[in-house]
Amino acid sequence: MARFARLFGRGGSPPRVDRVVVGLGNPGEGYAGTRHNVGFQVASRLAKRARAEFAVKAADSRIAEGAIDGVRVAIARPQTFMNDSGRAVRKLLDRYRIQPSDLLVVFDEVDLPLGKIRLREKGGPGTHNGMRSIVSAIGEDFPRLRVGVAPADPLREIGDLVEYVLTPFDADERAAAETSLTRAAEAAEVALREGIQPAMTKFNG
Repeated sequence: MARFARLFGRGGSPPRVDRVVVGLGNPGEGYAGTRHNVGFQVASRLAKRARAEFAVKAADSRIAEGAIDGVRVAIARPQTFMNDSGRAVRKLLDRYRIQPSDLLVVFDEVDLPLGKIRLREKGGPGTHNGMRSIVSAIGEDFPRLRVGVAPADPLREIGDLVEYVLTPFDADERAAAETSLTRAAEAAEVALREGIQPAMTKFNG
């Protein structure tokens, strides 16, 4: 951690970073293991890869500041609730003085089955309320990583969508979920290190 402390300094203005990764979720222990919080979970895995801790409280977020292969990164978990994610993202852009194109937003996707992930350079919000809030705040021109949370079994009914995403993975899904979260963290790392297009080529197959 000393290396990162020297890199970023202490106190004063925020560090200069190359990229900001935002994992979407809801704050609070009651939401921690739910499908809707896979963005938080991927952010936590990525922070471990950067050897960084969520020690900074700023921009309505908990932030881990570190580096991955020389790429300086701030990894954020917004502490607004999901529907107000845009407020935190706007503050993160202002704090680190970066453009939306230097963001990577990670979130759960009910239109993708568990085990699938998809990277995109930009686009609309789809049906995700957190993404709707972000697009409303900063526009559509930012990269995003969608992590599938729909049942792997296409015959399984989701039922009420809100209730579904706010439940944890079932026991028989947990191994697949862990693999998917690890793969998503790997995809985020490649996007940071090599760029979004090489990451799309590698992980969108």
